[in-house]
Amino acid sequence: MSTASPVGSHRVVSPAGALPQAADRLDPHPEIAEDEVRIGVERLNLDAASFRQLRTSHGGDGDAVRAAVLDIIERRGKMHNPVTGSGGMLIGTVEAVGPRSPLGLKTGQKVATLVSLTLTPLRITDGLARWDGRTEQVPAAGHAILFGRSIAAVLPEDLPEHLALAVLDVCGAPALVRRVVARRAHGTVAVLGAAGKSGSLALAAARDAGAATVLAVVRDQIEAAQLRGTGLADRIAVADATDPLGLAQAVTAELGGGADVTVVCVDVPGCEHGAVLATNTGGTVVFFSMATSFPAAALGAEGLAADVEMLIGNGYVPGHADYALHLVRENPHLKDLFTARVGEAR
Repeated sequence: MSTASPVGSHRVVSPAGALPQAADRLDPHPEIAEDEVRIGVERLNLDAASFRQLRTSHGGDGDAVRAAVLDIIERRGKMHNPVTGSGGMLIGTVEAVGPRSPLGLKTGQKVATLVSLTLTPLRITDGLARWDGRTEQVPAAGHAILFGRSIAAVLPEDLPEHLALAVLDVCGAPALVRRVVARRAHGTVAVLGAAGKSGSLALAAARDAGAATVLAVVRDQIEAAQLRGTGLADRIAVADATDPLGLAQAVTAELGGGADVTVVCVDVPGCEHGAVLATNTGGTVVFFSMATSFPAAALGAEGLAADVEMLIGNGYVPGHADYALHLVRENPHLKDLFTARVGEAR
């Protein structure tokens, strides 16, 4: 058993000198180094942008989606969608812990990895035979490797595993929203894609942080009905987040002006300019979607002469997992939204 790089560079097959996330291919061999942990994989959670892209590109053919995911993992040694650049995360059981691992995990624990599958060495051994290719959550068998600087959380005993996985998949969103909104006492917040996983958690976090008005922006009346009566938002607007002028008009009509904080949780590209237009001068836009084009956001804001702060939600804020689970436990309506979205375990 050898000592390895805590950031996983020793697992990079190509190109030389890259870190795991930027690598074309990783080595997922099961033998662990002294500071690594091996997880027996039980369920993957594909991120929303990646799953949408795969489903769309294959016309909703579940068998083709499953084959595409298997091909990515086999070729790259990780689940790293080459189109969206995103992956997801997983749950499983700790199989082996290196003696110098700083993660505090023990064999036999059920855990969720809180780092992206785009940098997690992964090998699948069952051909994803139990997955129909039609859901973001993927029953699977195989193993994954965590590094010295990886992050993982022991699964809570009071929530179903598939529900906890869905919450932990986006747990960085509410923690960052709480931090940003707390800096703007009594400000207004607009959440785009508010009926989704990260969006609904962002609504709850904005409320928890003391926002004066929380606006949920959804794509249709079906999603509006899902949020109505939950208490997560003060107001609800139906708008196409990819229509910059229409979105800005909808937000302005509901808030009497732009939002002080705009949170983008939409899993399709093309929402950057609308988010900027919908935000007050001096306000903040938080991009928490892997479908975001960051050049489009930066250059679009420049072209609009928009003085807004733009933040990339990187998925990690200290205490993010506990906070997200706390929000779900404390808000039955939020828990119901997640339960309805992920359905029953498969």
